[in-house]
Amino acid sequence: MSGGVIKPHGGRLVNRLATRRGVLRGPDEFKGLPELSVDTDKMRDIENIASGVFSPLEGFNGEEELLSILKDGRLPNWIPWTIPILLDVDEKFARAASDGGEILITESTGEGQAIMRVEESYSVNKKNVAQRIFQTVEVSHPGVARTYAMKNTLLSGKIDLIREGTSIKNAYDLKPSDTRAVFEKRRWDTVVGFQTRNVPHLGHEYLQKTAMNFTDGLFINPVIGKKKKGDFRDEVILGSYEVLVNFYFPRERVLLGALRTEMRYAGPKEAIFHAIIRKNYGCTHFVVGRDHAGVGQYYDPYAAQMIFSDFNDLGISPMFFTSFFYCKKCASVCTDKTCPHGEEHRSEFSGTLLRQQLNDSASSPLDLVRPEVLEVIRSWEDPFV
Repeated sequence: MSGGVIKPHGGRLVNRLATRRGVLRGPDEFKGLPELSVDTDKMRDIENIASGVFSPLEGFNGEEELLSILKDGRLPNWIPWTIPILLDVDEKFARAASDGGEILITESTGEGQAIMRVEESYSVNKKNVAQRIFQTVEVSHPGVARTYAMKNTLLSGKIDLIREGTSIKNAYDLKPSDTRAVFEKRRWDTVVGFQTRNVPHLGHEYLQKTAMNFTDGLFINPVIGKKKKGDFRDEVILGSYEVLVNFYFPRERVLLGALRTEMRYAGPKEAIFHAIIRKNYGCTHFVVGRDHAGVGQYYDPYAAQMIFSDFNDLGISPMFFTSFFYCKKCASVCTDKTCPHGEEHRSEFSGTLLRQQLNDSASSPLDLVRPEVLEVIRSWEDPFV
């Protein structure tokens, strides 16, 4: 008998979807409200707040919350939260959006639309934010660069999502309420979440299947959203995972769903954030591999695993893995913990090597990826962002 799906972060799945809360309003009610145009990634933040992906947040972080996140990696009520969700505006708009008033937020594409009741307007020390979240102030770090590019005023307040964006949406756009219903129906008491921003190589597949040995189900949840130059396109990632699941996994034990949010590349802080998100989706376990959410040489390869010792109250169990490689002498996929042979016998599963081989017409990376995955990648003239 199923014991039920794990409780969301903070104990309650947030719902700020106007269509589900019965607070639909006509366009005449929006007339005269200050209107803020935001890019697709910011609208995705709003959608993730509204659908409970970012539970327990009900809106953008205020100053007290931000300072608490920066200092302790927690909200003021001590619930773990490591990545601030901020809405930056210019000073002119901040003056128009007086405290306590409503603003209309529209996606720059004209699709998504939300209402926010402004509770606070404040400024922030961007350098402090960068240092605390990314552990560096170097502008070459993509997360730091985005922080410095923020406008100087931040607004906070609860949101109501009136209309979702529709661009590149598909069957894999699952809300936490959707995944939780699937887990409940399949009687999965334990579910391991797998985070990725790449197409799957054989090392990923082996890691996923190893984790599946300890849980009832696997939730593959690739990040779909803004990434750094050289990362794979969203459609390539989803397409490659679709064929991998269809051909190489027991379908009744796997669920594939997209997480639409931008990568922050915050290393250990983002690993905690990603675990919280998967808890909200209904996962009881979360895979944390080598250099999770890292970029360049900014973080120790296993910093994202070590940080979990500071968050014993997270409510989701991390699964730690070292790097996987193929050992020719063992004739199998191994890790440093299972293989005694030297590097001369090893073939590394490397995203960098995969990209290099894909860009080299003379190379065939079939020793790194399944042929069906390679076919999906090769079907794109340029599979990279």
